[in-house]
Amino acid sequence: MKAVTQLVRDFMQLLFPPVCAVCRVRLNTCRQESFCIRCRDNIGYLMQPACRVCGMELVGDDNREYLCGECLRTPPAFSLARSLVRYEPAVQQLVQRLKYAGDTSVASGISTIIRGRSLVEFADCDWIIPVPLHVERHRTRGLNQATLLAGLFFPEKRQLVRSDWLIRVRNTTPQTRLGGPARRKNLRSAFDVRPVHQLAGAMVCLVDDVYTTGTTVGECAKVLVLHGARGVKVLTLARVAVPQRGRIG
Repeated sequence: MKAVTQLVRDFMQLLFPPVCAVCRVRLNTCRQESFCIRCRDNIGYLMQPACRVCGMELVGDDNREYLCGECLRTPPAFSLARSLVRYEPAVQQLVQRLKYAGDTSVASGISTIIRGRSLVEFADCDWIIPVPLHVERHRTRGLNQATLLAGLFFPEKRQLVRSDWLIRVRNTTPQTRLGGPARRKNLRSAFDVRPVHQLAGAMVCLVDDVYTTGTTVGECAKVLVLHGARGVKVLTLARVAVPQRGRIG
C-alpha cells in the first residue's frame, strides 16, 4: 500500500510540479520543501530579547526578556502576544494572497513557517478564538484568514477553535488605512461576544494574521475579558517591524 501511495504521489508531482509558496518558481521534486532558497532566506524569524508582554523585538545581546516602554505605560488587555516572523516582503505576499485573494495554496508554506516553532506558552489555553471579520467582509473575501491560521497553528486542537463566539458588529474602516488614535477610535464597540457560558474563567488564545500596533487584538481581548475570560494570549503569524522602544528589566 505504501508503494502504491508513493507511486501516486510521484505521478501527481510530475503532473503538478511543486512550486515555491512565495515566488512560484518550480522546486526540486526530490525534496519536500515549500520555498525556494531565496524566499526561504528572506523569511525573518523573530528573536530574543523581546518584550515579555507584547513580544516586540528589543535591542540586546542576551536572552533575557524585558518589558517595553509602551507595555509599561499602557498595559494591554492581553497577558502576552507572540508572533513567529517579521512582516517582510516574502511573508507579506503569503498573507495578502490568503487574505485578499482567498489563495489557500499558501497554507503549506505557512505550515512550514509554523513547524518547529514552540507554542508552549499557549498550552494552557482552553479555547482558540480567531479575530473575526464583519459578515459583509467575510462574504466578500470568502474566508477568514485568522480561522485558517488557527487550524494551522493547532492542527491537533481544531476542536477547541471557536470562530463564532467573538463577532464583529461594525464593518469598520480597514486598520491599514489609519494610524495612531484613529485606529483605536475606529474599533471602539466594534466587537461583541455571543452568550456562551464556556468562556467564563477560560484562558483564550486569540489568533490573527498580523500584529501591527496591537489595537485590534487589544480591543478583542478587552471584550473577551469583560465577558468572563480569565485571560487572553495573542498569537499571530507575523509582526510589523516598528522602531525599537525602551526596555525595563
